[in-house]
Amino acid sequence: MTTYTTLIILTGLVIFSYLFDLIAGKTKIPSVILLLFLGIGIRLIVDYFNLLKFNFAAILPALGTLGLILIVFEGALELKYSPKKNKIIKKSFFSAFFIMLVTAVLITLVIYYLSGQSIYKCFINAIPFCVVSSAIAIPSASGISKEKKEFIIYESSFSDILAVVLFNFMISNKHIGISSFANLGMELVIILVVAICSCLFLLYLIGRITHHIKSFLIISILILVYCIGQSYHLSALIIVLALGLFLNNASQINFPLFKKYFIYPTLAYDIKQLFQLSAESAFLMRTFFFIIFGYSMQLYELQKWSVIANGALILLIIYLVRYAYIKLVLKTATLMPELVIIPRGLISVLLYYSLPPEIKIPPIESGLLFVVILGTSVIMSLGLLGTRKQSITDKEFEDV
Repeated sequence: MTTYTTLIILTGLVIFSYLFDLIAGKTKIPSVILLLFLGIGIRLIVDYFNLLKFNFAAILPALGTLGLILIVFEGALELKYSPKKNKIIKKSFFSAFFIMLVTAVLITLVIYYLSGQSIYKCFINAIPFCVVSSAIAIPSASGISKEKKEFIIYESSFSDILAVVLFNFMISNKHIGISSFANLGMELVIILVVAICSCLFLLYLIGRITHHIKSFLIISILILVYCIGQSYHLSALIIVLALGLFLNNASQINFPLFKKYFIYPTLAYDIKQLFQLSAESAFLMRTFFFIIFGYSMQLYELQKWSVIANGALILLIIYLVRYAYIKLVLKTATLMPELVIIPRGLISVLLYYSLPPEIKIPPIESGLLFVVILGTSVIMSLGLLGTRKQSITDKEFEDV
């Protein structure tokens, strides 16, 4: 394959992804589904014509990690804090926490029934199925009301963070005791201190850099800090969320000393530039991640009825728990669209591929994960489409 052929393929995929985003805006079908099917289609063509095959297993986690960092950072840069939002932040945190925990317990029982493995192994294998993907949820919430959109951004970001915390905690503690929770508390304190220091350092750096290349340096440092934290099994995604929130709300901090050293006239412009670059970079990472994930799928697994049946059972659990929490705890007037914006995606794949070989359970295959990812995305698409039609009908009725 020549250099020009490679470039044609890569640029063509980016153009397709852009068109998919336009289609998603009109139809409410997540572009992720279209990207997955594009990857599957490419794999079928490669197999049919017996073309050169590539093994992307090594770069898939790296692409996913970059995408996750950029998407959470982009979402956080959109959020403006005010004391009035304490309620929605608290509500989204507890929603993410309890739904993830209850869903994990129920899916653990399903995996235990299917495999007969230890509860410890079953619980770890269940975690990737329990986390809401901010990579899909945040872009999909763009067309809904501002309050509901903020709830989805906070909830999906908290879900990602809590899932990573829980996953690292379980991997590091085969036997859970008081010392395990003491270590977890210490790790969270360390990560919060690092987050505060990183926020202050990066904001100070942004104001002092005179070179015209600024945003890429800030994002590179953020990725570096995240990777160092993760290498020590710290939940460094907290840093990403904290930095985005901090940068977008730094101007609201009224301490004279802080304003003197950290706030400068062009801060708003620099944050806007940083947001634009992170959004476009996240678009690229998301494009190639989901296409490669679709390409890497073992399609023969989808021919097994057991995979389809088990996937349907997991989907049923996911939506029953979600429905019960919204109905009984949140007690919102309408179930939609919060009921359906709980897609599984990028973070689920990352956690699945991060499972140590000795922890993986054979019946829990990548095909099962694909069924759940696809199922939640399709249900979300139909739900958003139905909500959109209903809102249009209600508006027409009010006009009459």
